[in-house]
Amino acid sequence: MVERFKHKQIRLYNWDYRWAASYFVTICTKNREHYFGSVKDKRMVLSNIGVIADILWHETKYHVNHIELGSFVVMPNHVHGIVIIKNDFSSDAGRSLNLNENKITGQNRFQNIGKRSLSSIIGSYKSAITKHCNRLGLDFAWQRRFHDNIIRNREQYIRIAKYIENNPKKWGEDRFK
Repeated sequence: MVERFKHKQIRLYNWDYRWAASYFVTICTKNREHYFGSVKDKRMVLSNIGVIADILWHETKYHVNHIELGSFVVMPNHVHGIVIIKNDFSSDAGRSLNLNENKITGQNRFQNIGKRSLSSIIGSYKSAITKHCNRLGLDFAWQRRFHDNIIRNREQYIRIAKYIENNPKKWGEDRFK
């Protein structure tokens, strides 16, 4: 394969994203367009597309039975949410966040590992919003990928949940707005 067509790996190499864990997810719109609405008086005012993004996020737990949803917010050009995968669906029992361990996990990662991975959950969410927007004739596009962080402990979970909940209040300080 020609080197220029390789994409930088953005997922943790030694982690199986089907493992039970809490994940902090950020999904951005293409070119950071403000499709989802605007922030007025430190509160998010949703556009029609923003309403679709909000409703479909909360519907996700009814379509994927092994997850819970934590804090979530729709912002003008992105969404933040916590996805909690409750059950392991990998045969890999020994997990570690040490970058020098479990290299076999990344080497054996499938391109399409099914509905139980974080990528497939987020991909389905993005696809559902795009389909609804297309059906309604609304101009909309996502950035190709999404960002995630594995939440490692209760303190980090609480800090991230507060960050998500306070995001509209901090919109004026957002460098990507």
